[in-house]
Amino acid sequence: MMLDFFKAALLGIVEGLTEFIPVSSTAHLLLTSQLVDFTAIKNNLFEVVIQLGAILAICVIYRGKIFDLLIHFKEKSQQKFILNLALAFLPAALLGVALHGLIKSFLFNNLTIAFALILGGIVMIAVERKPKKSSVEELENITPLTAFYVGLFQCLAMIPGVSRSGATIIGGLLLGLNRKIAAEFSFFLAIPTIAAASIYDLYKNYAELNFENIEMIFVGLLASFFSAILVIKWFINFVSKNNFVPFGFYRIAVGILVLIFLT
Repeated sequence: MMLDFFKAALLGIVEGLTEFIPVSSTAHLLLTSQLVDFTAIKNNLFEVVIQLGAILAICVIYRGKIFDLLIHFKEKSQQKFILNLALAFLPAALLGVALHGLIKSFLFNNLTIAFALILGGIVMIAVERKPKKSSVEELENITPLTAFYVGLFQCLAMIPGVSRSGATIIGGLLLGLNRKIAAEFSFFLAIPTIAAASIYDLYKNYAELNFENIEMIFVGLLASFFSAILVIKWFINFVSKNNFVPFGFYRIAVGILVLIFLT
């Protein structure tokens, strides 16, 4: 039993370290679960729900902005930001409910993960090599239509290995957001998206829960929270000064290793 709790903590750390960088936390969680033989909780419920720890980290780091939204929600600028988040969240919410069963049944496998990692890495490198001009330098300047388009990019992340943060950040760059703003909007969009996905997965798989499983999920949540705190601060500083080409090459390398050894 103690070994399972150690594995849960390890998976939580992996989740926190990879949730907000464009390498696919879902892929890393599923692969790590296989490597350490974590089978204590079925249907990938653990891997989905511990993402809430990373979301809590976002809420802590950006608590000032979140409190400002709650306190001054009647201001037009705040209402526009909430509208943007709702529009960006909507496509994934609708598709997620409609395709939840199909996605888990047919796409949660190593071959899908490998190809998604490799293709995503190639796209990331190609986008970064293409000259871009940023027209959006502040979160408040994102238009509702741009937010909706970012939400469409986020739908690609339903494929394990694509990366939710990678899809939304690269999508944001293509739509004219600068790196920092694309990353921050991706972070805020993660709050409703991952919270909804986790709650929905809990609802669909509540039969898998018992006291011991809940304890393991709590361990994973804590580990995810603390590791995500460290990564978020580092990543914002990184994207202000660097491009995503290194992440692209990393994705390709991991994808090739998965093809060779795990398919």
